[in-house]
Amino acid sequence: MNNVRLVQVAAADRGELVGAGFADAYAMIVDEVALDAPTAARRAFGRSPQWVRVLLRLRNGLVGVLGLKTATPNAERSEYGWFPVVSSSADRVVLGFDDKHLDFRLIASVVPHGKQTEVTVATIVRTHNLLGRCYLATIMPFHRVIVPAMLRQVTADKYSPSRSGT
Repeated sequence: MNNVRLVQVAAADRGELVGAGFADAYAMIVDEVALDAPTAARRAFGRSPQWVRVLLRLRNGLVGVLGLKTATPNAERSEYGWFPVVSSSADRVVLGFDDKHLDFRLIASVVPHGKQTEVTVATIVRTHNLLGRCYLATIMPFHRVIVPAMLRQVTADKYSPSRSGT
C-alpha cells in the first residue's frame, strides 16, 4: 500500500515556523513494522531520482545568480541529502534552513499502525519578501510532484541502499 495522499498539516508541524504562509503535507502507509522517522527521512531525502537531480541543477543555475542558497554536488551532504537537520527523534525529523528570501522546514514523521507505519512529510514555508513569494509560486508546481515522489522512496521494497544518487 503506497498511495501517497495530501493530508492536513499537523499543528506541531505548523509550529515549526510561526507566521508561515505555506504548509502542506503528504502521507502514505508503508507495510513495515517499527519504521522510525530518521530511517524514513533518509529513504525519502537521502537520494533523488535522476529527473529530480536535473530539476535541482536547473534551479541552482537560475537562483544562484540571485544570490540565493544552492545545493551542488560538491556541497556537504547529510544523510538526508542537502537538507540540514534542525531536530531529530524516533518519531519526527525536522530538516530545513533559513535564507534571506524564505525559511523552510521539511518534517518527516511516523505513526505506527499495527504491522504498518504511516509516514508523513510536511513542508512549511515562511517568506520574507517579494523574491520569496515569487520563488515559492514558481516552484510550487514542481513541489507538488517532487514531494510525493520522494515520499514513495520510503517503501521498503523500493528502497535500495546501493542505488546512489543525490
